[in-house]
Amino acid sequence: MKKSVLTRYRVMAYVTGVLLVLLCLGMIAKYLFKMDEADGITKVVAIAHGWLYVVYLICAFDLGSKAKWPVGKQLWVLIAGTIPTAAFFVERKISAELDAKVADGDEALAKA
Repeated sequence: MKKSVLTRYRVMAYVTGVLLVLLCLGMIAKYLFKMDEADGITKVVAIAHGWLYVVYLICAFDLGSKAKWPVGKQLWVLIAGTIPTAAFFVERKISAELDAKVADGDEALAKA
């Protein structure tokens, strides 16, 4: 597996996570605090998160298929982009796990 696959996943996990947190804050401001000013930004962030979540799904599925994950683990990583802050924790766990595999792959290529 190439390091670029993991890097793409990590970038999309952070982008998706940040947008989801912003969306949640916007919804809280809009509905709980009755701030009408939050309506416009909430719409923009919701649309951006929706489209970029699709890109996140593609990157996460690509990573999972190349890492040969079981279905349960793959689903957890895919769903992490819909739970506020979960993408950050899942990304850290996955990155720590796969960094070693990527490093071992680089050493194997260097020996060949």
